Amino acid sequence: MKFNIVIVGAGPAGMFSAYELIKKCPKLKILVIDKGKEVKKRICPMNETGKCCHCVPCHNMCGMGGAGTFSDGLLNLRPDIGGDLTEFTKNENRAWKLMDVVDKVFLRFGAPRKLFGILTPEIEALEQRAASVGIKFIRIKQRHIGSDNTPKIIQKFSQFLKKKNVKFLMEKEVTDLIVEGNKCRGVVLKSEQKIGSDFTLIAPGRVGISWVTKMIAKHKMKAEYLPIDVGVRVEVPAIIMGPVIEASRDPKFHIWTTRYGDFVRTFCTNHQGFVVKEHYDGFIGVNGHSLINKKSENTNFAFLVKVTLTEPFENTTLYGQSIAQMATLLGEGKPIIQRLGDMRRGRRSTFERLKRSIISPTLKDVTPGNIAMALPHRILTDIIEGLEKLNAVIPGVACDSTFLYAPEIKFYSMRINVKENMETDIRNLFAAGDGVGLSRGIVSAAATGVLAAQGILKS
Repeated sequence: MKFNIVIVGAGPAGMFSAYELIKKCPKLKILVIDKGKEVKKRICPMNETGKCCHCVPCHNMCGMGGAGTFSDGLLNLRPDIGGDLTEFTKNENRAWKLMDVVDKVFLRFGAPRKLFGILTPEIEALEQRAASVGIKFIRIKQRHIGSDNTPKIIQKFSQFLKKKNVKFLMEKEVTDLIVEGNKCRGVVLKSEQKIGSDFTLIAPGRVGISWVTKMIAKHKMKAEYLPIDVGVRVEVPAIIMGPVIEASRDPKFHIWTTRYGDFVRTFCTNHQGFVVKEHYDGFIGVNGHSLINKKSENTNFAFLVKVTLTEPFENTTLYGQSIAQMATLLGEGKPIIQRLGDMRRGRRSTFERLKRSIISPTLKDVTPGNIAMALPHRILTDIIEGLEKLNAVIPGVACDSTFLYAPEIKFYSMRINVKENMETDIRNLFAAGDGVGLSRGIVSAAATGVLAAQGILKS
Protein backbone atom coordinates (compact mmCIF):
# COMPACT_ATOMS: atom_id res chain seq x y z
CA MET A 1 0.00 0.00 0.00
CA LYS A 2 1.10 3.57 -0.66
CA PHE A 3 -0.26 6.79 0.79
CA ASN A 4 0.63 10.45 0.59
CA ILE A 5 0.79 10.62 4.38
CA VAL A 6 0.93 7.94 7.08
CA ILE A 7 0.18 9.04 10.66
CA VAL A 8 1.29 6.77 13.51
CA GLY A 9 -1.13 7.35 16.40
CA ALA A 10 -4.84 8.19 16.54
CA GLY A 11 -4.66 10.49 19.56
CA PRO A 12 -5.21 14.27 19.51
CA ALA A 13 -1.96 14.97 17.61
CA GLY A 14 -2.71 12.40 14.91
CA MET A 15 -6.40 13.21 14.49
CA PHE A 16 -5.93 16.99 14.43
CA SER A 17 -3.11 16.61 11.93
CA ALA A 18 -5.38 14.54 9.65
CA TYR A 19 -8.13 17.15 10.07
CA GLU A 20 -5.83 20.03 9.08
CA LEU A 21 -4.40 18.11 6.11
CA ILE A 22 -7.73 17.05 4.67
CA LYS A 23 -9.22 20.52 5.23
CA LYS A 24 -6.45 22.19 3.23
CA CYS A 25 -5.98 19.43 0.64
CA PRO A 26 -9.05 17.14 0.31
CA LYS A 27 -7.52 14.82 -2.30
CA LEU A 28 -4.67 13.61 -0.11
CA LYS A 29 -4.51 9.89 0.62
CA ILE A 30 -4.05 9.68 4.39
CA LEU A 31 -3.71 6.60 6.61
CA VAL A 32 -3.87 6.72 10.42
CA ILE A 33 -2.48 3.64 12.22
CA ASP A 34 -2.98 2.84 15.91
CA LYS A 35 -2.47 -0.32 17.96
CA GLY A 36 -5.43 0.53 20.20
CA LYS A 37 -9.12 -0.03 19.60
CA GLU A 38 -11.65 2.11 17.80
CA VAL A 39 -14.10 3.95 20.03
CA LYS A 40 -17.57 2.53 19.45
CA LYS A 41 -19.23 2.26 22.83
CA ARG A 42 -18.21 3.68 26.19
CA ILE A 43 -18.55 1.59 29.32
CA CYS A 44 -18.58 3.54 32.56
CA PRO A 45 -15.12 3.26 34.20
CA MET A 46 -16.71 2.57 37.55
CA ASN A 47 -19.08 -0.38 37.84
CA GLU A 48 -21.75 -0.84 40.48
CA THR A 49 -19.27 -2.27 43.00
CA GLY A 50 -17.20 0.91 42.92
CA LYS A 51 -14.19 -0.98 41.56
CA CYS A 52 -12.43 -0.12 38.34
CA CYS A 53 -13.65 -2.50 35.65
CA HIS A 54 -10.48 -1.94 33.56
CA CYS A 55 -12.37 -0.72 30.52
CA VAL A 56 -10.84 2.76 30.67
CA PRO A 57 -9.06 3.30 27.34
CA CYS A 58 -6.08 5.01 28.98
CA HIS A 59 -5.15 1.65 30.52
CA ASN A 60 -2.78 1.27 27.56
CA MET A 61 -5.68 0.42 25.25
CA CYS A 62 -6.59 4.02 24.58
CA GLY A 63 -6.58 3.84 20.79
CA MET A 64 -8.69 6.40 18.94
CA GLY A 65 -8.77 9.70 20.81
CA GLY A 66 -5.72 8.94 22.93
CA ALA A 67 -5.34 8.54 26.69
CA GLY A 68 -5.74 12.19 27.60
CA THR A 69 -9.22 12.59 26.18
CA PHE A 70 -10.44 9.70 28.33
CA SER A 71 -8.79 10.63 31.63
CA ASP A 72 -10.99 13.66 32.23
CA GLY A 73 -11.54 15.32 28.88
CA LEU A 74 -10.34 18.68 30.20
CA LEU A 75 -9.19 21.24 27.63
CA ASN A 76 -6.62 23.75 28.92
CA LEU A 77 -6.80 26.61 26.44
CA ARG A 78 -3.50 28.30 27.14
CA PRO A 79 -0.34 27.89 24.96
CA ASP A 80 2.11 27.71 27.88
CA ILE A 81 0.28 24.84 29.61
CA GLY A 82 1.40 21.37 28.53
CA GLY A 83 4.58 22.80 27.08
CA ASP A 84 5.29 26.14 25.42
CA LEU A 85 3.91 26.41 21.90
CA THR A 86 5.75 29.66 21.22
CA GLU A 87 8.89 27.53 21.03
CA PHE A 88 7.54 26.21 17.72
CA THR A 89 5.44 29.15 16.51
CA LYS A 90 8.11 31.78 17.36
CA ASN A 91 5.13 34.06 17.79
CA GLU A 92 2.85 34.36 20.81
CA ASN A 93 -0.09 35.59 18.74
CA ARG A 94 0.11 32.54 16.48
CA ALA A 95 0.27 30.27 19.54
CA TRP A 96 -2.95 31.76 20.90
CA LYS A 97 -4.59 31.38 17.48
CA LEU A 98 -3.72 27.68 17.60
CA MET A 99 -5.67 27.45 20.87
CA ASP A 100 -8.72 28.86 19.04
CA VAL A 101 -8.26 26.41 16.15
CA VAL A 102 -8.19 23.40 18.49
CA ASP A 103 -11.05 24.71 20.62
CA LYS A 104 -13.31 25.28 17.59
CA VAL A 105 -12.77 21.72 16.35
CA PHE A 106 -13.75 20.26 19.73
CA LEU A 107 -16.81 22.53 19.79
CA ARG A 108 -17.72 21.44 16.27
CA PHE A 109 -17.89 17.82 17.38
CA GLY A 110 -19.85 18.43 20.57
CA ALA A 111 -17.66 19.83 23.37
CA PRO A 112 -19.67 21.80 25.98
CA ARG A 113 -19.93 25.55 25.40
CA LYS A 114 -19.39 26.36 29.06
CA LEU A 115 -16.00 27.91 29.81
CA PHE A 116 -14.24 27.79 33.18
CA GLY A 117 -11.43 30.10 34.25
CA ILE A 118 -12.88 33.37 32.98
CA LEU A 119 -11.56 36.25 35.11
CA THR A 120 -13.92 36.76 38.05
CA PRO A 121 -13.60 38.29 41.52
CA GLU A 122 -13.36 34.71 42.88
CA ILE A 123 -10.38 33.91 40.66
CA GLU A 124 -8.66 37.17 41.56
CA ALA A 125 -9.16 36.38 45.25
CA LEU A 126 -7.74 32.86 44.75
CA GLU A 127 -4.75 34.26 42.88
CA GLN A 128 -4.12 36.79 45.66
CA ARG A 129 -4.47 34.17 48.42
CA ALA A 130 -1.96 31.88 46.67
CA ALA A 131 0.52 34.70 46.09
CA SER A 132 0.38 35.69 49.76
CA VAL A 133 1.96 32.33 50.72
CA GLY A 134 4.42 32.16 47.83
CA ILE A 135 2.36 29.93 45.51
CA LYS A 136 1.66 30.78 41.89
CA PHE A 137 -1.89 30.19 40.68
CA ILE A 138 -2.13 29.74 36.90
CA ARG A 139 -5.28 31.25 35.42
CA ILE A 140 -6.53 29.20 32.45
CA LYS A 141 -9.60 29.10 30.24
CA GLN A 142 -10.89 25.51 30.38
CA ARG A 143 -13.61 23.29 28.97
CA HIS A 144 -14.62 20.12 30.80
CA ILE A 145 -15.91 17.38 28.49
CA GLY A 146 -15.95 14.53 31.03
CA SER A 147 -14.61 10.99 30.72
CA ASP A 148 -18.05 9.65 29.85
CA ASN A 149 -18.72 12.19 27.08
CA THR A 150 -15.41 12.22 25.22
CA PRO A 151 -16.12 8.99 23.28
CA LYS A 152 -19.12 10.64 21.63
CA ILE A 153 -16.94 13.53 20.47
CA ILE A 154 -14.12 11.28 19.30
CA GLN A 155 -16.60 9.11 17.42
CA LYS A 156 -18.07 12.13 15.61
CA PHE A 157 -14.56 13.37 14.88
CA SER A 158 -13.42 10.05 13.41
CA GLN A 159 -16.61 9.67 11.37
CA PHE A 160 -16.03 13.10 9.85
CA LEU A 161 -12.46 12.14 8.90
CA LYS A 162 -13.64 8.85 7.39
CA LYS A 163 -16.21 10.67 5.26
CA LYS A 164 -13.34 12.77 3.96
CA ASN A 165 -11.59 9.52 2.92
CA VAL A 166 -9.06 9.40 5.77
CA LYS A 167 -8.34 5.70 6.33
CA PHE A 168 -7.93 4.22 9.81
CA LEU A 169 -6.01 1.02 10.53
CA MET A 170 -6.78 0.15 14.16
CA GLU A 171 -5.32 -2.64 16.32
CA LYS A 172 -2.25 -2.69 14.10
CA GLU A 173 1.19 -2.05 15.57
CA VAL A 174 3.94 -0.16 13.76
CA THR A 175 7.28 -1.75 14.58
CA ASP A 176 9.66 0.25 12.41
CA LEU A 177 10.17 3.14 10.03
CA ILE A 178 11.40 2.68 6.48
CA VAL A 179 14.40 5.00 6.24
CA GLU A 180 16.57 5.06 3.12
CA GLY A 181 19.26 7.64 2.50
CA ASN A 182 18.15 9.64 5.56
CA LYS A 183 14.66 9.90 4.08
CA CYS A 184 11.54 8.28 5.55
CA ARG A 185 9.58 6.33 2.96
CA GLY A 186 6.96 4.61 5.12
CA VAL A 187 6.41 2.23 8.03
CA VAL A 188 6.55 -1.49 8.83
CA LEU A 189 3.75 -3.25 10.70
CA LYS A 190 4.17 -6.06 13.22
CA SER A 191 2.92 -8.43 10.52
CA GLU A 192 6.00 -7.29 8.51
CA GLN A 193 3.73 -5.60 5.98
CA LYS A 194 5.31 -2.46 4.56
CA ILE A 195 3.26 0.67 3.90
CA GLY A 196 4.82 3.35 1.76
CA SER A 197 4.29 7.08 2.19
CA ASP A 198 5.56 10.38 0.85
CA PHE A 199 5.44 11.85 4.35
CA THR A 200 5.22 10.18 7.75
CA LEU A 201 4.08 11.68 11.06
CA ILE A 202 4.87 9.88 14.32
CA ALA A 203 2.43 10.82 17.09
CA PRO A 204 2.02 7.65 19.17
CA GLY A 205 1.13 9.25 22.52
CA ARG A 206 2.60 8.29 25.89
CA VAL A 207 1.86 4.62 25.38
CA GLY A 208 4.40 4.74 22.54
CA ILE A 209 7.28 6.12 24.59
CA SER A 210 9.34 2.90 24.52
CA TRP A 211 8.75 2.55 20.76
CA VAL A 212 9.88 6.13 20.17
CA THR A 213 13.02 5.49 22.21
CA LYS A 214 13.82 2.45 20.03
CA MET A 215 13.28 4.46 16.83
CA ILE A 216 15.58 7.21 18.10
CA ALA A 217 18.34 4.68 18.81
CA LYS A 218 17.90 2.61 15.63
CA HIS A 219 17.71 5.52 13.20
CA LYS A 220 20.15 7.75 15.11
CA MET A 221 17.68 10.61 15.47
CA LYS A 222 18.64 13.69 17.43
CA ALA A 223 16.85 13.75 20.81
CA GLU A 224 17.28 14.55 24.49
CA TYR A 225 15.95 13.23 27.81
CA LEU A 226 13.19 15.24 29.49
CA PRO A 227 12.37 15.62 33.18
CA ILE A 228 9.62 13.40 34.59
CA ASP A 229 7.00 14.06 37.26
CA VAL A 230 6.94 11.76 40.29
CA GLY A 231 4.37 11.98 43.06
CA VAL A 232 1.03 10.86 44.40
CA ARG A 233 -2.70 11.20 43.75
CA VAL A 234 -4.31 13.18 46.58
CA GLU A 235 -7.94 12.53 47.61
CA VAL A 236 -9.91 14.85 49.89
CA PRO A 237 -13.59 15.56 50.65
CA ALA A 238 -15.19 17.36 47.69
CA ILE A 239 -16.49 20.05 50.03
CA ILE A 240 -12.91 21.14 50.77
CA MET A 241 -12.19 21.78 47.09
CA GLY A 242 -15.65 23.14 46.27
CA PRO A 243 -14.91 26.89 46.59
CA VAL A 244 -11.72 26.54 44.51
CA ILE A 245 -13.46 24.49 41.81
CA GLU A 246 -16.15 27.15 41.50
CA ALA A 247 -13.40 29.57 40.49
CA SER A 248 -11.34 27.18 38.36
CA ARG A 249 -12.39 23.72 37.11
CA ASP A 250 -8.84 22.34 37.21
CA PRO A 251 -6.81 24.70 39.40
CA LYS A 252 -3.08 24.79 38.64
CA PHE A 253 -0.82 25.67 41.57
CA HIS A 254 2.96 25.95 41.15
CA ILE A 255 5.04 25.60 44.32
CA TRP A 256 8.78 25.83 45.00
CA THR A 257 9.74 23.93 48.14
CA THR A 258 11.89 25.57 50.80
CA ARG A 259 14.11 22.68 51.88
CA TYR A 260 15.26 21.43 48.48
CA GLY A 261 14.09 24.20 46.15
CA ASP A 262 12.20 21.69 43.99
CA PHE A 263 9.24 22.40 41.73
CA VAL A 264 5.92 20.84 42.77
CA ARG A 265 2.58 21.27 41.00
CA THR A 266 -1.05 20.22 41.09
CA PHE A 267 -2.35 18.48 37.99
CA CYS A 268 -5.56 16.87 36.71
CA THR A 269 -8.07 17.79 39.41
CA ASN A 270 -11.19 15.58 39.31
CA HIS A 271 -13.93 17.21 41.35
CA GLN A 272 -16.34 14.61 42.74
CA GLY A 273 -14.33 12.12 40.70
CA PHE A 274 -12.71 8.72 41.11
CA VAL A 275 -9.16 7.45 41.52
CA VAL A 276 -8.37 4.59 39.12
CA LYS A 277 -5.57 2.10 38.63
CA GLU A 278 -3.48 2.15 35.47
CA HIS A 279 -1.64 -0.84 34.04
CA TYR A 280 1.76 -0.44 32.42
CA ASP A 281 4.25 -2.97 31.14
CA GLY A 282 5.73 -4.34 34.37
CA PHE A 283 4.14 -2.02 36.92
CA ILE A 284 0.98 -0.19 37.93
CA GLY A 285 0.14 3.45 38.57
CA VAL A 286 -2.79 5.66 39.51
CA ASN A 287 -4.78 8.34 37.73
CA GLY A 288 -8.06 10.16 38.17
CA HIS A 289 -11.36 10.45 36.31
CA SER A 290 -14.24 12.85 36.51
CA LEU A 291 -17.58 11.99 34.96
CA ILE A 292 -20.46 14.21 33.92
CA ASN A 293 -23.20 11.76 34.88
CA LYS A 294 -21.74 10.10 37.97
CA LYS A 295 -20.31 11.81 41.05
CA SER A 296 -18.48 10.78 44.22
CA GLU A 297 -18.19 12.66 47.51
CA ASN A 298 -14.44 13.12 47.00
CA THR A 299 -12.12 15.21 44.84
CA ASN A 300 -8.72 13.99 43.68
CA PHE A 301 -5.71 15.62 42.04
CA ALA A 302 -2.14 14.70 41.16
CA PHE A 303 0.63 16.27 43.24
CA LEU A 304 3.86 15.95 41.31
CA VAL A 305 7.54 16.72 41.83
CA LYS A 306 9.65 17.56 38.77
CA VAL A 307 12.72 15.31 38.53
CA THR A 308 15.66 16.12 36.25
CA LEU A 309 18.75 13.90 36.01
CA THR A 310 22.19 14.84 34.76
CA GLU A 311 25.44 12.96 34.23
CA PRO A 312 26.35 10.18 34.58
CA PHE A 313 22.76 8.87 34.38
CA GLU A 314 20.22 10.90 32.42
CA ASN A 315 17.52 8.32 31.62
CA THR A 316 14.56 9.71 33.56
CA THR A 317 12.23 7.06 32.11
CA LEU A 318 14.20 4.18 33.67
CA TYR A 319 14.44 6.09 36.94
CA GLY A 320 10.67 6.56 37.06
CA GLN A 321 10.05 2.94 36.11
CA SER A 322 12.29 1.74 38.95
CA ILE A 323 10.22 3.76 41.46
CA ALA A 324 6.95 2.44 40.02
CA GLN A 325 8.22 -1.14 40.05
CA MET A 326 9.19 -0.85 43.73
CA ALA A 327 5.75 0.54 44.59
CA THR A 328 4.11 -2.27 42.61
CA LEU A 329 6.21 -4.85 44.45
CA LEU A 330 5.34 -3.44 47.87
CA GLY A 331 1.66 -3.15 46.97
CA GLU A 332 1.54 -6.68 45.50
CA GLY A 333 0.30 -5.39 42.17
CA LYS A 334 -2.00 -2.76 43.69
CA PRO A 335 -1.48 0.97 44.30
CA ILE A 336 -0.35 1.88 47.82
CA ILE A 337 -2.73 4.07 49.84
CA GLN A 338 -1.69 5.99 52.95
CA ARG A 339 -3.30 8.59 55.20
CA LEU A 340 -1.28 11.80 55.33
CA GLY A 341 -1.41 11.60 59.14
CA ASP A 342 0.22 8.17 59.07
CA MET A 343 2.89 9.43 56.66
CA ARG A 344 3.74 12.33 58.98
CA ARG A 345 4.15 9.88 61.87
CA GLY A 346 6.34 7.53 59.85
CA ARG A 347 3.99 4.56 60.07
CA ARG A 348 2.13 2.51 57.50
CA SER A 349 -1.61 2.78 57.03
CA THR A 350 -3.90 -0.17 57.61
CA PHE A 351 -7.53 -0.75 56.66
CA GLU A 352 -8.41 0.00 60.29
CA ARG A 353 -6.58 3.35 60.18
CA LEU A 354 -8.18 4.21 56.83
CA LYS A 355 -11.58 3.98 58.54
CA ARG A 356 -10.56 6.84 60.82
CA SER A 357 -10.67 9.24 57.91
CA ILE A 358 -13.78 11.27 57.25
CA ILE A 359 -14.01 9.90 53.68
CA SER A 360 -13.80 6.50 52.02
CA PRO A 361 -11.35 5.86 49.15
CA THR A 362 -12.95 5.77 45.70
CA LEU A 363 -10.37 3.21 44.57
CA LYS A 364 -10.95 0.00 46.54
CA ASP A 365 -8.37 -2.22 44.85
CA VAL A 366 -5.47 -0.88 46.93
CA THR A 367 -2.90 -1.95 49.52
CA PRO A 368 -2.64 0.17 52.69
CA GLY A 369 1.03 0.75 53.32
CA ASN A 370 3.91 3.16 53.70
CA ILE A 371 4.67 5.21 50.58
CA ALA A 372 8.02 6.18 52.13
CA MET A 373 9.18 2.62 51.35
CA ALA A 374 8.73 3.27 47.62
CA LEU A 375 9.28 6.98 46.91
CA PRO A 376 12.70 8.61 47.52
CA HIS A 377 12.97 10.68 50.71
CA ARG A 378 13.53 13.93 48.82
CA ILE A 379 10.34 13.52 46.77
CA LEU A 380 8.33 12.56 49.86
CA THR A 381 9.65 15.61 51.73
CA ASP A 382 8.66 17.84 48.80
CA ILE A 383 5.14 16.36 48.78
CA ILE A 384 4.54 16.90 52.51
CA GLU A 385 5.97 20.43 52.45
CA GLY A 386 4.06 21.29 49.29
CA LEU A 387 0.73 20.09 50.70
CA GLU A 388 1.26 22.05 53.90
CA LYS A 389 1.89 25.20 51.85
CA LEU A 390 -1.16 24.48 49.71
CA ASN A 391 -3.21 24.10 52.91
CA ALA A 392 -2.89 27.87 53.42
CA VAL A 393 -4.75 28.37 50.13
CA ILE A 394 -7.14 25.40 50.40
CA PRO A 395 -7.78 24.82 54.14
CA GLY A 396 -8.15 21.13 54.96
CA VAL A 397 -6.18 19.74 52.02
CA ALA A 398 -3.31 18.69 54.30
CA CYS A 399 -5.32 17.26 57.21
CA ASP A 400 -4.51 13.83 58.68
CA SER A 401 -7.50 12.27 56.87
CA THR A 402 -6.22 13.11 53.38
CA PHE A 403 -5.55 10.01 51.28
CA LEU A 404 -2.38 9.64 49.19
CA TYR A 405 -2.15 7.00 46.44
CA ALA A 406 1.16 5.96 44.87
CA PRO A 407 2.69 5.85 42.43
CA GLU A 408 1.55 8.63 40.11
CA ILE A 409 4.29 9.17 37.55
CA LYS A 410 4.04 11.18 34.35
CA PHE A 411 6.50 9.74 31.86
CA TYR A 412 7.68 11.78 28.92
CA SER A 413 9.45 10.39 25.93
CA MET A 414 12.89 11.43 24.90
CA ARG A 415 12.23 14.70 23.12
CA ILE A 416 12.88 14.43 19.40
CA ASN A 417 14.56 17.51 17.97
CA VAL A 418 12.38 19.11 15.30
CA LYS A 419 12.66 22.09 13.01
CA GLU A 420 10.13 24.92 13.06
CA ASN A 421 7.90 22.93 10.67
CA MET A 422 7.98 19.91 13.07
CA GLU A 423 10.22 17.88 10.73
CA THR A 424 12.89 15.69 12.35
CA ASP A 425 16.46 15.42 11.11
CA ILE A 426 15.23 12.55 8.89
CA ARG A 427 13.68 14.05 5.77
CA ASN A 428 9.91 13.70 5.35
CA LEU A 429 9.56 12.38 8.91
CA PHE A 430 7.55 14.69 11.17
CA ALA A 431 6.71 14.41 14.88
CA ALA A 432 3.95 15.69 17.18
CA GLY A 433 2.33 15.06 20.55
CA ASP A 434 3.22 13.70 23.97
CA GLY A 435 4.86 10.46 22.85
CA VAL A 436 7.74 12.27 21.13
CA GLY A 437 8.20 14.75 23.99
CA LEU A 438 6.80 17.80 22.18
CA SER A 439 3.68 18.32 24.31
CA ARG A 440 2.08 17.38 27.63
CA GLY A 441 -1.68 17.46 27.29
CA ILE A 442 -4.70 17.19 25.02
CA VAL A 443 -4.74 20.71 23.60
CA SER A 444 -0.97 21.11 23.26
CA ALA A 445 -0.74 17.69 21.55
CA ALA A 446 -3.52 18.66 19.14
CA ALA A 447 -1.79 21.98 18.43
CA THR A 448 1.53 20.30 17.58
CA GLY A 449 -0.44 18.00 15.25
CA VAL A 450 -1.82 21.06 13.45
CA LEU A 451 1.68 22.53 13.20
CA ALA A 452 3.03 19.24 11.80
CA ALA A 453 0.25 19.17 9.18
CA GLN A 454 1.08 22.73 8.15
CA GLY A 455 4.74 21.75 7.93
CA ILE A 456 3.92 18.76 5.72
CA LEU A 457 1.77 20.91 3.44
CA LYS A 458 4.59 23.45 3.05
CA SER A 459 7.00 20.65 2.19
